[in-house]
Amino acid sequence: MAMLEVRDLDVFYGVIQAIKSVSFEVNEGEIIALIGANGAGKTTILQSISGLLTPKKGSIKFEGRELVKMPTHDIVALGMAHIPEGRRIFANQTVYENLKLGAYTRKSKEETNSILEKVYKSFPRLKERSKQLAGTLSGGEQQMLAMGRALMSNPRIILMDEPSMGLSPLFVNEIFDIIKEINKAGTTVFLVEQNAKKALSIADRAYVLETGKIVIEGSAKELLNDDSVKKAYLGE
Repeated sequence: MAMLEVRDLDVFYGVIQAIKSVSFEVNEGEIIALIGANGAGKTTILQSISGLLTPKKGSIKFEGRELVKMPTHDIVALGMAHIPEGRRIFANQTVYENLKLGAYTRKSKEETNSILEKVYKSFPRLKERSKQLAGTLSGGEQQMLAMGRALMSNPRIILMDEPSMGLSPLFVNEIFDIIKEINKAGTTVFLVEQNAKKALSIADRAYVLETGKIVIEGSAKELLNDDSVKKAYLGE
């Protein structure tokens, strides 16, 4: 059984259909990339999975449990974290306060402190800046904070929406190295990313979304060598 299973998903904004009969799955331990142009519906899919949007039709199952109509905080408690596009950190709170907010589903103080130490180990820069206001961090550091905050809920799967957006090439490489490390440490990753070449370079499998429909799927290696994908998304 797939860890995350999406079947026949239809999502509307008013009368406009944004997602059209989309089906895909994510297996435990994988990095799955969802690529596509701006406006294709990638963010809409992530928001539907994490309960921020309610689909008109279809099923979203996480480890066999139906997520459609389940409140977002209950979905987080099941073991899913969502890093939104644009990071959405709390600028007027410290790095430490942002991280603690990520652990709101954790009941044990000892467990929260243990996870915090792991996050600091993965992101030494966050430890250095723990008392700094989050809004004063660089773009790359804010992305690290958004990732660290998501890890504070100790998720089994992380949904990432455009983690490299607006970052310098140096930070992009660092963020993708961190994504690989997060995955290697046992967290499944579902990655939405504009930088298709970078996403496919670390993914196991990938799906291509065009105007609300999945048009191509396969191993990341296959998609990197697919002529239509190269032409449309890899600038080749």
